[in-house]
Amino acid sequence: MPFVLVALVGLHLIFLHDNGSNNPLGINFRVDQIPLSPYFTIKDVFGTVLFAILFSFIVAFYPNVLGHSDNYIPANPLVTPSHIVPE
Repeated sequence: MPFVLVALVGLHLIFLHDNGSNNPLGINFRVDQIPLSPYFTIKDVFGTVLFAILFSFIVAFYPNVLGHSDNYIPANPLVTPSHIVPE
């Protein structure tokens, strides 16, 4: 399912950059416009690559930086944790 979602977002960006966003009022403002592609396409690709590099760096070198410290407490199957109480 996540790959389908990523594919749909990619298709959305492709169609948006190809046709551009429309004006709800229907007024033609083609006088002083920068075309959406390639300028914003390059900007989006740059942001995606920058995020991928940062995410890969965190995953490769600091995988536990976003984890919780309680995950390192060894489990004891004979003792019920204190926050679990019967009703």
